Amino acid sequence: MCHLGANVRVSLLLATAAAVFPATAVAQRISPRRPVATYSIVARDSVTGEIGVAVQSHWFSVGSIVTWAEAGVGAVATQSFVEPSYGPLGLELMRLGRSAPQALAALVSTDTDEAVRQVAMVDASGQVAAHTGSRAIQAAGQHTGSQYSVQANLMENASVWGAMAQAYEDSEGDLAERLLAALEAAQAEGGDIRGRQSAAILIVSPENTGRPWVDRLFDLRVEDHATPVVELRRLVTLQRAYRKLNEGDEWVTQGDIPKAMEAYQAAMAFVSDADINGEAAFWVGVTLASIDRVEEAIPYLRRAYAQDANWAKLIPRLPASGLLPADDALVSRLVSSMQE
Repeated sequence: MCHLGANVRVSLLLATAAAVFPATAVAQRISPRRPVATYSIVARDSVTGEIGVAVQSHWFSVGSIVTWAEAGVGAVATQSFVEPSYGPLGLELMRLGRSAPQALAALVSTDTDEAVRQVAMVDASGQVAAHTGSRAIQAAGQHTGSQYSVQANLMENASVWGAMAQAYEDSEGDLAERLLAALEAAQAEGGDIRGRQSAAILIVSPENTGRPWVDRLFDLRVEDHATPVVELRRLVTLQRAYRKLNEGDEWVTQGDIPKAMEAYQAAMAFVSDADINGEAAFWVGVTLASIDRVEEAIPYLRRAYAQDANWAKLIPRLPASGLLPADDALVSRLVSSMQE
């Protein structure tokens, strides 16, 4: 078996990029691509090592083309007259040991249409790089700071990327909160001169486990919405709640009910019953009932039933899965509490 060294693989990768970009340029001369993204941020959290990218645009499904990230490797935002291959190629170069500045410089050097690109990268060590082509539609610009880069094009005002940088540096909380703060600051400065339509956030772990479903901490998209960043913030809050619900479920399967209850309670602190259709309240009630704390369980179950009566229909199915004791009287009591 032949194993290629990293330098050989990089050379092959750049040769691939050189082949891709001219082909894209030809396609653009036939049917020019419109500018897809407007403002974005790539960043690494200096405390946790988490890596992320977030974007808002007046373009449908911006997250499907602009945001790229891989745990333990880095993140990429590729926008303006967007060339999507900057995403996977940039990540591959960083995976092979190139820094974000090295990866971006290598790809820009092979792109005959670099003048219309806007791209930013951050690697797992926090090095950042950005490129705003000379023909990006104004107002366009970028700002790189400690372990982050903000960039924008098609802005109503040239103050947008500065406001994003300030908001990111001043905000507190985890990486998701700080990325959202940057997007909100951009919109407050006028944002995209065309308006707004979609947004996305992608955050990955500092270490690559080889299990992307574990490594992706946030992977949320608002495809088409009148206020996409507002909706994106709502979804981030929901995901925080559901992550706690999942954590509670894991503790239940391990038989650690106190820790499960702690996680479920944390989930309910994030959102109302209506926001998650009674999900958290129901499983708190079931967990309490399973350990013979029935009177404590019933108020939670009633909260779930108030959102949807079908929760009561689920109760009789749970003993067979080991989530409630096989006790007909208990099941009847829990179901009938809906009418009390």
